[in-house]
Amino acid sequence: MRILEGPAARSSVSTLAGRADDLDQVSNKVRRIVNNVRRDGDHALRKYAQRWDGLAENEAVRVDPAEISNAWRQVSSEFRSALRHAAINIRQFAIWQKPKAWMRTQNGISVGQVIRPLASVGCYVPGGRYPLPSTLLMTVIPAQVAGVKRICVVSPQPRMETLAAAALLGIREFYRVGGAQAIAALAYGTETIPRVDKVVGPGNVYVTSAKKLVAFDCSIDFLAGPTEIVIVAHRGKPLIIASDLVAQAEHDPEAVIVFITTSAQLARNVATSVTSLARNNSVARLSLAYKGVILLASSRREAVDWANRLAPEHITLDAQDLSLLRNAGSVFVGDYSPTAAGDYASGPNHVLPTGGLARCRGGLTVSDFLKVITVQRLSKAGLRNIAPMVETLAEAEGLNAHAQSVRVRCANA
Repeated sequence: MRILEGPAARSSVSTLAGRADDLDQVSNKVRRIVNNVRRDGDHALRKYAQRWDGLAENEAVRVDPAEISNAWRQVSSEFRSALRHAAINIRQFAIWQKPKAWMRTQNGISVGQVIRPLASVGCYVPGGRYPLPSTLLMTVIPAQVAGVKRICVVSPQPRMETLAAAALLGIREFYRVGGAQAIAALAYGTETIPRVDKVVGPGNVYVTSAKKLVAFDCSIDFLAGPTEIVIVAHRGKPLIIASDLVAQAEHDPEAVIVFITTSAQLARNVATSVTSLARNNSVARLSLAYKGVILLASSRREAVDWANRLAPEHITLDAQDLSLLRNAGSVFVGDYSPTAAGDYASGPNHVLPTGGLARCRGGLTVSDFLKVITVQRLSKAGLRNIAPMVETLAEAEGLNAHAQSVRVRCANA
């Protein structure tokens, strides 16, 4: 990892803060794929799936429910146990997050909200370099807690472990497709895959670009592309810090890996530890060489200011810096909170915004699968109480029929 300080460090922060521009490199290709699937349905979907997803010529796009059930029996008992316990923690966290319906009454006016689930969602589970059954848990469970009736999963070349996770959660609608073509199928529907109301889940730049493209036709969670981590620390064990950097680096050669510190000695020691830990991990080495950087800040405040500008997917920092943090997908505090714990089993969701979008939202929650619908009920007295202000505001806007709709009720009450 490169160690930068002064103007070079500040320049690096500015460059990394604009990293969402990577999607532009694939946008034209993705647009062609999405348009083809939208126009030609299964014909285009199968063509792309055979080219990129490993779908055999006569293989069904939809996974047979019996194959899903068999997968549960074929994985190890240790893996089944790990899935169960992780699912319990993820489900409990989603339950705690779930918003509540409420009503309040004052002066004859009752206002409140009701909560309704989406009717259908499509969960994208990456299946490229590594199988990610954990992502199936993270996307499906909050949808189940929300009460979504139809939950389907798409994943290219789904591994046994991913199908086993689907079996655990009772998922029977599973399609062996991925990439931009899968996002298009979910957003617009094909003969095989009925369209959904919302698409959620992380993916590579093609998946992320496709989600961005369909977002006005089908709701999405957010752009969740190649992983990112920022660690802010000024003391501590270099090996522990380096282990988290390498852990996220092994996800993808496009991963953004940043360590920020005020200690030049710690920076050098962490760089040495990173080199040692990544020695036998080719993906991590590539990521660290491409987008791995150590930044030397002049103060703790500058270090956190840089982190806020980067608005990373994951951030690890000391408890005393937490109050200064404004932008992050998920936060890990202290030496014993590895990002891997959040990736799998602690409970909070690991589907998180990337590309700086943590400036405006956090990670996937049960609320992403719910509609908060406002409700109001006025009595005669309640309407009379606010009628003068409604009429005045409506007439000021030139909307006289609005004012009349109130006036008529009051006159005939």
